[in-house]
Amino acid sequence: MTRRNMVAQTSDGPVLLVKKLGGLLAIIVGCLLTAVGVTFESGGTTFVGVLFLILGAILLVLKIIRRNEGSSLP
Repeated sequence: MTRRNMVAQTSDGPVLLVKKLGGLLAIIVGCLLTAVGVTFESGGTTFVGVLFLILGAILLVLKIIRRNEGSSLP
């Protein structure tokens, strides 16, 4: 990949950064909520924590897919 192609792909930088930070934040919140829910035997809190974990994973996967769109695998 040439430098020109790399620069052209960074036009979505803020969107990718939001997905990355949002995904990481959702995973951290999800871990905390899941731990609190399991500790206090709260099914609702555990469920919300797992939803946040799933949301964070989806955001990170979307970011990775978007970043690798232009690259070709050997």
